[in-house]
Amino acid sequence: MALTVHTDLGDLKIELFCEKTPKTCENFLALCASGYYNGCPFHRNIPGFIVQTGDPTGTGKGGDSIWGKHFDDEIEDTLKHTVRGMISMANNGPNTNKSQFFITYSKQPQLDMKYTVFGKVIHGLETLDEIERQPLNEKTFRPLKDIKIKSVTIHANPLAS
Repeated sequence: MALTVHTDLGDLKIELFCEKTPKTCENFLALCASGYYNGCPFHRNIPGFIVQTGDPTGTGKGGDSIWGKHFDDEIEDTLKHTVRGMISMANNGPNTNKSQFFITYSKQPQLDMKYTVFGKVIHGLETLDEIERQPLNEKTFRPLKDIKIKSVTIHANPLAS
């Protein structure tokens, strides 16, 4: 299962781990298919660590799941933050997933078993490089110039009915 996130700075092609994280992928794919992420800014950008998006309010405090509430983690011991480009749900503690997600800039083992890893960037690492290089507010880690998701193209959705 793959999709492409089209950003202001280029494309990120993502492989999703639907078999190991079905509920997370159901939520993510439904939000993508509905256009929910279109226009979402990358509101948190910490070079060497992660970039975060998925909040339509752009504050880092908003967003919702397709169920209108938090949903449970799908922590898999075989899915870890082992390389640049791993994609996980952002949360405020166990079982508080909604719509926000992040992409790692490097191996981040301290995040393992705390965040649901549900995909990885398989093409477009140069776009991730460009996002990481953007100037930012060093206190808030917000990019000085908005970087947004323009749209998402789903290449094949095994969960579509």
